[in-house]
Amino acid sequence: MKFLIKHIILFLIGGCIYSAIEISARGYTHPSMFILGGLCFICIGWLNEFLNWNDPLVLQMIAGGAIVTFLELLTGFYVNIYKGWHVWDYTDMPFNFMGQICLPFSLMWCLLSLIGILIDDYIRYKYFGEEKPKYRII
Repeated sequence: MKFLIKHIILFLIGGCIYSAIEISARGYTHPSMFILGGLCFICIGWLNEFLNWNDPLVLQMIAGGAIVTFLELLTGFYVNIYKGWHVWDYTDMPFNFMGQICLPFSLMWCLLSLIGILIDDYIRYKYFGEEKPKYRII
């Protein structure tokens, strides 16, 4: 039960952060972005299960960016292509794939993953009694 509550809380925090970033950047968001943000935040938090504290933070950021890009692609296929909601369109962006993901945003997700990593690690340590974060930059 504790596992479920922890992940619901992390999902809600991630959804709020992702939505807030999108509102600050575009001026609006879509409910599907809250769900995407929650999933991204949980998955970025799971990096701690596969990487250890001795791995460079840059590696976590790259993995986080890859996670967000992959989930954005899946979400884009569903909300934009299958449902036709037109939540976003990267067609005019360089190095895009079907207008759903693009290289510039993938690089931005790597940078923004740092925020997610730090917040997730702090919350897990402070409120869920997990290991104290320690980072190696490179």
